[in-house]
Formats: sequence, structure tokens, C-alpha cells
Amino acid sequence: MLDTNQVRKLIEERSNLDINDPKVYDYWDRITELLSINVSETINFLNSCSEGEIYWISEIFEDVSAKVSSINYIKCLKKLDKKYPNLMLSKDIKIAEEWM
Repeated sequence: MLDTNQVRKLIEERSNLDINDPKVYDYWDRITELLSINVSETINFLNSCSEGEIYWISEIFEDVSAKVSSINYIKCLKKLDKKYPNLMLSKDIKIAEEWM
């Protein structure tokens, strides 16, 4: 079962790091691992995320895609792109599709 509280905590901690901090990769790996456990739960979680949370998760769209290989995951990302157009997620989603 996806621990959404843990994922949200990791996103918050990640958001406080400088982009050049090597710890960023640890957060990417951990969040990717959690979001790759169950694609249905991940989709439900992503649909409940705020724009800010999606912004940070978008860093790892392709990593999750590579692990879950799910067209439903990609469809979810495309819906999020429409829901949050200011994030301009199309490029990240295209890469996620290629990694699937």
C-alpha cells in the first residue's frame, strides 16, 4: 500500500534542497521506489496531488514510467498536464513515454 504521507513528506524535504545538493538523487530514488510499488495507487495519489507536489514529482516521471511500464500512468500524466497547464509537463511526459 502506498504511504502517501511518506511520499508527501519526502516531496517537502526534497523541495527544501538546492538543485545541486547531491542528496536530491536520494530523494528521487526513494520517491520513485514508493511510486513504483502499485501503479493504481500511484495514479490515485497523483490525481490528489497539488500543483506544487506535481511540480516536484515531475522530476521523476520518467523513472517511475520505466519501472511501471503502464499506459494508464502515462494517461494520468497527460490529464495532470491539462489540469496544471502552468507546469508545462509535456516534455517530461514525452520522455516518460519513451522510457516506458
